[in-house]
Amino acid sequence: MLSHPSWLKVRLRQGPNFLELKEIVRTHRLHTICESAQCPNQWECWEQRTATFMILGDICTRSCGFCAVKTGRPEPELDWNEPERVALAVERLGLKFAVITSVNRDERSDGGAPIFAETIQAVRRRCPGTGIEVLIPDFKGSETALRTVLDAHPDLLNHNLETVPRLYRKVRPQARYEQSIELLDRAGRYGATTKTGIMVGLGETEEEIYLVMKDVARVRCDILTIGQYLQPTKKHLPVDRYVTPEEFASFKEVGERMGIRHVESGPLVRSSYHAAQQADRMERDVSGVKELLEIEPVVLESGAAFR
Repeated sequence: MLSHPSWLKVRLRQGPNFLELKEIVRTHRLHTICESAQCPNQWECWEQRTATFMILGDICTRSCGFCAVKTGRPEPELDWNEPERVALAVERLGLKFAVITSVNRDERSDGGAPIFAETIQAVRRRCPGTGIEVLIPDFKGSETALRTVLDAHPDLLNHNLETVPRLYRKVRPQARYEQSIELLDRAGRYGATTKTGIMVGLGETEEEIYLVMKDVARVRCDILTIGQYLQPTKKHLPVDRYVTPEEFASFKEVGERMGIRHVESGPLVRSSYHAAQQADRMERDVSGVKELLEIEPVVLESGAAFR
């Protein structure tokens, strides 16, 4: 097993904010991807009073080779009170920007998309000034499910590619690269501000990373995150190599030169890491999130609306 390089060392601190956030999550019977996926940034983010809420339960119907979230058969009934509990937690934390993700619910034809929409709307009611990013599954390519989420007007629509196409069979065996790219393309065409992320250190080549970047730029995805893969348990895929900070800096430079509006690239970068700062960067852009929110909703020919 490869030993962690110095640039991947993190400080584990449980300060007052960390403990309060933990209490809020427990009180409202919520799940976070921070805990379920064993994110190395949990200590830093929670102490800064930020967390990524994971809705639709904590059992995923997929078995990705990189992810520590539990795999199995979820409870058949959706928890329709969960959206309001998430909104209460966002209110208690005083979040200016909230990130919401979920497990995969492939046993449902709608993939659980209505709960995403209800959660966005619940947060809007309680915290109208809070920005919202949703990190969604691929919904098995369902355009109806995607439109259900988009019609609730999240500020950022995130869907991770995770890795290069060649490695999908072992990294994301129940997903298809082409389907994920199509989702990002479709969401962008509906007027959404889009985001995606990949991990490196799984055995991909530099050329393959650049080809993914070209696809991301081609579908006009606004934000790309690139971070180091870390093996959560011995049952998961091993780390092939540790990418240096200099390489991550190069990825950022190349990606933005290709036309991606913002690339967040670094060893400890995760999809929702510093999400609020990424959104701020987009707000400063002439065609960024804030401007999209200030115009009237537009209804597309397909019926999907966006702000």
